[in-house]
Amino acid sequence: MPITRQPSNPNDPEARKSGALPPAHVRYECPDCGIPVYCSEEHFFDDYEAHLEICDTLREINEDDHDLRSGRFFPEFEYPGAQMEEALVNMTNWDTFLYSREFRAINEDRSLRQATRLLTYPVTVGSVLHELSPYNIRKGGRLTTEGLKSLSALRYTLHPPRTGAGLDIKGLRPNPPPTRIFILGARAESSLPREVWIQLSHLFPRVAFHLIFIGPEAMANRDAEFPLPERTPSNPFGAIVEDRISHQMKISTFVEYYHTLHKAGLFYPYDPYFDCFMLFHPGLGHPAESHEWAETLPLLLETKVPIISTGYTEFDMKRDLEWVRQTAGNEVDLLLEPGENKFRSLRWDLNDLDPGDVSCGNWGLWAFRGKRYETTRREGE
Repeated sequence: MPITRQPSNPNDPEARKSGALPPAHVRYECPDCGIPVYCSEEHFFDDYEAHLEICDTLREINEDDHDLRSGRFFPEFEYPGAQMEEALVNMTNWDTFLYSREFRAINEDRSLRQATRLLTYPVTVGSVLHELSPYNIRKGGRLTTEGLKSLSALRYTLHPPRTGAGLDIKGLRPNPPPTRIFILGARAESSLPREVWIQLSHLFPRVAFHLIFIGPEAMANRDAEFPLPERTPSNPFGAIVEDRISHQMKISTFVEYYHTLHKAGLFYPYDPYFDCFMLFHPGLGHPAESHEWAETLPLLLETKVPIISTGYTEFDMKRDLEWVRQTAGNEVDLLLEPGENKFRSLRWDLNDLDPGDVSCGNWGLWAFRGKRYETTRREGE
């Protein structure tokens, strides 16, 4: 049987195929899941038992896609506003989070899958940074000692004490700078409805955020905003700035590689109390993408601020981790041990170029940082 593509890992279904025939076009549609999966009916029945492993998942993906195009009303895409600070958010899992954040009740699995596909982006960031994070230093909590140090600095900023500020003259207080979250290699996440990203600010009601989307594909699915702003002395990289989203959030988009902006000193200085990097499915170790990160990684480690990363699958996540360790050597501190993201998307997605490649958004989650060295004094100094 000809392989459709090169196997990406030992457990890949393509690795089970043998034969010297060239790859063939997928034409035969499975009668159960409704997705074309094989080049012919003969090959479909030859590999039928292997297909059964993902047939139910493919059917679920197909039904979810049809649901999005059905024209029905989607109450799961209506998001709650700010809530009283005394109402604590339970970040144990999706069910407790949606309930404690006062989302409308979602009683169907399909509706829950549709909702989490979008919410996974802001909630994944919030679940790591929040003081009630499900990740901790207890056994099985995955947070390392270095991770506790880095996240404690950010949490000190994100959960400030009450200052007695008010609307009158006596209540005037200086405001701290916004917390900057640099989202590198931005793609689909930059085009999410802004109401989705505002859910992040609702988790931290006393601080302001500046989300900075950076990457050559950062304007994907945002055709209505073209052409890009002209590059001028006041805006040398043609950034698109959205500063009217809410009083707590500002979004800037740069269609440029991060290392170019870093070398220009555009965001300098970096502060571990106010800055954080987020990489959604970066493909650090992917053969086709790792070369694009080779120049960026040393610059990220140089900042000494937390770098949070996700992966489509366990294999994808561990491949990224291995690449970082091989590239940076001992100059990396692991902040969050790799594992399944508690707020991953519950909806599975299909690779349009390969019907056997199934994954879900932000399945895996881990974090790292450039190694920090402590200075010690010799005796007698």
